Amino acid sequence: MIGISKLYCGTVEASDPLRYSRHSGRLPSHLLQFSADKKPVVVWNITRRCNLRCHHCYSQSENLNYADELTTAQGFELLDDLAAYGSPVILFSGGEPLTRPDLPELIAHARSVGLRAVISTNGTLITEQKAAEFASLGLSYVGVSLDGIGPTNDYFRGQEGAYVKALAGIRNCKSVGVKVGLRFTIHKNNISDISGIFDLLESEGIPRVCFYHLVYAGRGSELVADDLTHAQSREVLDLIMSRTAEMFSRGLKKEVLTVDNHADGPYIYLKLLQEGKPQRAAEVMKLLEMNAGNSTGLGIGCVSWDGSVHPDQFWRHEILGNVKEQKFSEIWAGRPGGLLDKLRNRKQYLTGRCAQCRFLGVCNGNFRVRAEATTGDLWQPDPACYLTDEEIGIA
Repeated sequence: MIGISKLYCGTVEASDPLRYSRHSGRLPSHLLQFSADKKPVVVWNITRRCNLRCHHCYSQSENLNYADELTTAQGFELLDDLAAYGSPVILFSGGEPLTRPDLPELIAHARSVGLRAVISTNGTLITEQKAAEFASLGLSYVGVSLDGIGPTNDYFRGQEGAYVKALAGIRNCKSVGVKVGLRFTIHKNNISDISGIFDLLESEGIPRVCFYHLVYAGRGSELVADDLTHAQSREVLDLIMSRTAEMFSRGLKKEVLTVDNHADGPYIYLKLLQEGKPQRAAEVMKLLEMNAGNSTGLGIGCVSWDGSVHPDQFWRHEILGNVKEQKFSEIWAGRPGGLLDKLRNRKQYLTGRCAQCRFLGVCNGNFRVRAEATTGDLWQPDPACYLTDEEIGIA
């Protein structure tokens, strides 16, 4: 994650994470990305079932029951292991997590063993009663995915009325004090709705939004041609930064982040230098060094509905083990020369402009799964890096 509001608008200083010794178990959620120990935030796809059919779905979900999902008891064992291992956050995802009847039990157990629990949802199933239940359970955060405003969202979510239902779910969360934010995956066909998302933040009093770059995996792999050009990526970042700064100038201090493209960090750094703000740029570079770039296989991991463990939620073609047979913590230890070991020491394997980039220390080669999807070689440069050769210092 790259915090636009944290970095560009200066809401976080390099000294802030240091107050907590950069320990993931002590850091507040908004500083977790700057941890030094990089204990994994775990995305658990608790079910593959979903009531919608989104175009960019990495789990290729449908509205039907799937076999071999972890039982409630197996889920408790997983949560116990994650807590003992030191994972700071469990993110319940899907499919659509609210289609799983025991979700409240899983949240309650996660909280009882000290995990911060969050949900990634399409929002359409969050009734007033569900929101109240989430509040009583101490749920930390609900991220509601939108693909645009009104008809744009409904088209990409595959269901008419999905936008209205999601908005109702957001309002239900807000009414009972559950923190809620937006998740927006950017592609060529919805970039015109980005300004509308900012308007929605303001009109609905939503405190947070994450703008996701497209990752080519699962059903999303069919959307490679719909990813932004490098020029469009830069225009989008300029727009996001501009709208965020404009809101801050009016006292509306929303949390705005971009996700899944660590080129955004150096871009902010370079933009601050261009704007004649070298002191803030230097502070941003310190924070980016703490962030350390993409942490697939280290600071982020994934457990599928059937118990399979993956380096992150986009690597479903790579199975590291299964929690039905072995603890997550044991699987996550990896083995010398294995995929996890290589991802954690990837700098020695990277080729092309990634290997030569002066920002490698703050980007970490970005998304290897995107390089693999487009070239067949996971060590080739990430095709979504929009920084020029001159900017990265190899021209």
